[in-house]
Amino acid sequence: MTNVKVPRRIAKTVLNSLKGGVVPRTGLPYITVGRKNEIAALLGDVDVIADGGASFRFIVGRYGSGKSFLIQTIRNYVMDKNFIVVDADLSPERRLQGTKGQGLATYRELIGNLSTKTRPEGGALTLVLDRWINQVQAKAMEETGLGPEDPAFAGAVDKKIYAVTSQISELVHGFAFAKLISAYYHAYLEDDDEKRQKVIRWFRGEYATKTEAKADLGISRIISDDDWYDYLKLFAVFFRLAGYAGMMIMIDELINIYKITNSQARQNNYEKLLTMYNDALQGKARYLGIIMGCTPQALEDRHRGIYSYEALRSRLSEGRFSRPGARDLMAPVIRLDPLSPEEMLVLCEKLSSMHAGLYGYEEKLTTEDLTAFVKLEYSRVGADTNITPREVIRDFIELLDLLSQNPDMNLMSLLKSDDFTFTPSEAVPDQKDEQFAEFTI
Repeated sequence: MTNVKVPRRIAKTVLNSLKGGVVPRTGLPYITVGRKNEIAALLGDVDVIADGGASFRFIVGRYGSGKSFLIQTIRNYVMDKNFIVVDADLSPERRLQGTKGQGLATYRELIGNLSTKTRPEGGALTLVLDRWINQVQAKAMEETGLGPEDPAFAGAVDKKIYAVTSQISELVHGFAFAKLISAYYHAYLEDDDEKRQKVIRWFRGEYATKTEAKADLGISRIISDDDWYDYLKLFAVFFRLAGYAGMMIMIDELINIYKITNSQARQNNYEKLLTMYNDALQGKARYLGIIMGCTPQALEDRHRGIYSYEALRSRLSEGRFSRPGARDLMAPVIRLDPLSPEEMLVLCEKLSSMHAGLYGYEEKLTTEDLTAFVKLEYSRVGADTNITPREVIRDFIELLDLLSQNPDMNLMSLLKSDDFTFTPSEAVPDQKDEQFAEFTI
């Protein structure tokens, strides 16, 4: 049995999140099981991005299969590697493209969730800009020997700011972006909080009209549904110039594009998706990684899914030789196979130890108890292809809660009870699972 000490605050967050069917933002290293090859493949992209390249990956799996868990694991890793991360879930109100501000709503969510290692909970844009200005000032002091009180110091810092903004101004929409970066710097120097907030508001996509932006900032441009992605590419380059390794965009729940009833609206979203994909693979984006999560149906359906857009289908379709257990993890689409019973057993051991540590009781479940539970879960109809970690985890945490609250109960009596029912599965195939015929621990 595993016996790693987990801080109570993290243990509480992890167990509550998992029981509620959502992925915790913290504590993932304590419960990471399996997915070694998938994680290694995604981390290989990180080095490419830090070297000035770009990457685009789809993580494909059923609800509860671990898509969001894998995305969050990579999120935490790249922040530790000095990356900026922006993430968002799509919804009916947030799309890649829309006529009623849905694309801009996605951009706003991404920027609102902008995170760094020191601000992992999001809202880090102002922190990043202020940190960059402080670094520029420190560098100017080091190189010139001048102090902030010296009249020539501001000019020396200005030159360094210009060195950054001039590189950005050459890119698409870069002139306005660079002008606003410079405006933020001067507002910072002058301690003009109102001006700084206006610049931040612009970067967050919160200006509704060009007239308002012109009056406040002297910029006749605002971020819109059509060009929001271009500004993320600018941010990626700026963050690199500001001392970060790069930027990672993480977008989950692409199923919400699949659910769009209007065919033209769906196609417009897939066209935007194609633009982002092509930019990453053709070198039009730099220091930028994109990871998107979706279900097999949202990807493969030829009528409404991503594969309904021929240009994407021809780029993303799996080759003839990949199959479950032998996937090409260098391909743009990473498909998540079910966790094995052995991997699930290890996960249950970790959760059992964490639960006992959190609630302060002596861990009583043996390996034989956990094996019996995992066998029972995997013996349900269709478990070989359809069981998901979410279903098993929710069942298991419920059992742990019951056992801790009722010391007179034992696991085997609960499992054998007529009242015991599984967490409902998303789908139940016709074939009965027989993998436990040879399963031993």
